[in-house]
Amino acid sequence: MAVRATKKSEAASRSTAVGIRRNGRPRTATASSRIYSDLRAELVSLQRRPGEAISEAEIALSHGVSRTPVREAILRLSDEGLVEIFPQSGIFVSRIPLAALPEAIIIRKALEETTARLAAERATSSQILTLHSILERQREADVAGDRDAFHHADETFHGTVAEVARYPGIWTLIQQVKVHVDRYRRLTLPQRGRMAQVIAQHEVILAAIERHDPAGAGAAMAAHLEKLLGDISATQHTNPEFFDERP
Repeated sequence: MAVRATKKSEAASRSTAVGIRRNGRPRTATASSRIYSDLRAELVSLQRRPGEAISEAEIALSHGVSRTPVREAILRLSDEGLVEIFPQSGIFVSRIPLAALPEAIIIRKALEETTARLAAERATSSQILTLHSILERQREADVAGDRDAFHHADETFHGTVAEVARYPGIWTLIQQVKVHVDRYRRLTLPQRGRMAQVIAQHEVILAAIERHDPAGAGAAMAAHLEKLLGDISATQHTNPEFFDERP
């Protein structure tokens, strides 16, 4: 009986040492994923501004963890180009790379032009109603001046178009490509009339989907996303400190 108890105690100790939860997942991995998700949201939303210093110790304290999962999360963010690590100086929020924006927007445009065409071919009445509901949320956010809610509804609109097209994986791929585009887009939302302009463009896309016009839906989506290309220079001029001009 004592031998069995000892073995159980040893097993429990080993589990505690490697940080295993009851479901078998490492505690550090779970903490790291949570911190990564929280930090990524703060970086993409510009809650943490480009050029701002990041403190591992401060993040560890706020999340109630050691610095190990924080370091793991920051390394993942560094791989995405969202933070820069300087061994002798510290960790800083990366500036938005100007050179990367056009290519990311062009990739997104090509993919979403396709999903818009397919959505126009395949949309059901209930799916069209869902898109109208999302667009209404954007209008409400515009009236309230709620840029976070507007951005969230914008993401939902584009993601739903991909779902209606029956290729949700395309939206998953786009999200990986457009991380810096999202940061840039956040800078455009405070511009006077910008949110109303986006809504008007979404209305044209949705109207084409509703009348089952693939060519019209694809063209409307392409025109909507091309606008991002045209706005880069003006946005950079307004917020030069947020951009990295290196080739």
